[in-house]
Amino acid sequence: MTAYQNTLDFARSQDAADPLKNFRTEFRFPQHDGRDVLYFTGNSLGLQPVGATDALKQELDDWATFGVEGHFRAKHPWYSYHEELTPSLARLVGALPAEVVAMNQLTSNLHFLLVSFFRPHGKRRKILTETRPFPSDTYAFASQIAFHGGDAAKDLIEVQPREGEHTLRTEDIVARIHELGDELALVCFGGVNFYTGQAFDMAAITKAAHAVGAVAGFDLAHAAGNLHLKLHDWDVDFACWCSYKYLNSGPGSVAGAFVHQRHLGQGLPLFAGWWGHDKGERFQMKREFKAMPTAEAWQVSNAPVFTMAVHRVALEQFDRAGIANLRAKSERLTGYLAFIIAEVAKATKTDLEIITPSDPAQRGCQLSILAHGHGKALFNRITERGVVADWREPNVIRMAPVPLYNSFLDVHRFGAILTECLAGSH
Repeated sequence: MTAYQNTLDFARSQDAADPLKNFRTEFRFPQHDGRDVLYFTGNSLGLQPVGATDALKQELDDWATFGVEGHFRAKHPWYSYHEELTPSLARLVGALPAEVVAMNQLTSNLHFLLVSFFRPHGKRRKILTETRPFPSDTYAFASQIAFHGGDAAKDLIEVQPREGEHTLRTEDIVARIHELGDELALVCFGGVNFYTGQAFDMAAITKAAHAVGAVAGFDLAHAAGNLHLKLHDWDVDFACWCSYKYLNSGPGSVAGAFVHQRHLGQGLPLFAGWWGHDKGERFQMKREFKAMPTAEAWQVSNAPVFTMAVHRVALEQFDRAGIANLRAKSERLTGYLAFIIAEVAKATKTDLEIITPSDPAQRGCQLSILAHGHGKALFNRITERGVVADWREPNVIRMAPVPLYNSFLDVHRFGAILTECLAGSH
């Protein structure tokens, strides 16, 4: 494989050889001074697919034309709309079709799944997660512990990095799981940590959790559409994710959930709603709940069609690109960003520390950068020049070169802007 070079010719040659390069034309980029911004925040909100407009218009037109009959007469009948998304979702996260469902939003899904999979009893009452998970996860875990009469101060445990390190070692996570042993009810990590960008070894974590009799679940907000997931094969018990980051389905769009096949139809406790009822009898309006035999049993409400319309467009793009192809480009493109940052740091004599693991197997697209001695002032300067990244307190700039729409030329242009901003700050 060709070594990286900090030259315009190199970036252009990589883009010319990129089999996924045409996907860039399928997205709408915000503009800055008459040209596309350098958009590196797919880890926060993905760009809008060009096809989103027509997809939404189709549903609006069908609503206007059919009214309530759109549930059955629309081009994509609303009654079964979520079913159209299932095969693509299964491919995306490495699941069987029966194991996945598009529904609700991320933290809602986490709560619904915790009802089923966090069942503290006896001394087995603790939840283990990574250090500094996304705050919404912390709130969900703490409130679920309190709901069961526990004390989050004692029962919610975070694995801490070793002294002087920013990220976690798999062996330390596994050791902590075994140390907690029969006190551990649930292990629930983010597939990719939102702050550091570290991708966790979900297969190893799941195996360790099961070895001590605990359940293993994952929040895949930063992993779905970013990593090559194999949830079924990894034996994960449950997972949930959003669709507005790497899945480019719009702000607040419909989320997803996974429940492993071995749990389906097993009578797990769940909070029931009519859309989780056996669809063959749903409109008989019976008093007794009869759960669907699939992950659809966890649904409580009917499909949010407008957000699902955009999600369908986005999933179709992933089907055409292929997650394995996207992951291969991602490793190369993210590696190029790391290379460029190192080159700029050397040229400007600036301490730019990437706290995301350097091993591609332990990261996705995102790189988290500590700009020592510069901090948010540097972030503000690159923003003024048309770079869309994001800032996370207390001191990290997060950047994600997304393989569906970012290019090597984007990364090279960023290097030039970063050099200018650092040179001007001395």
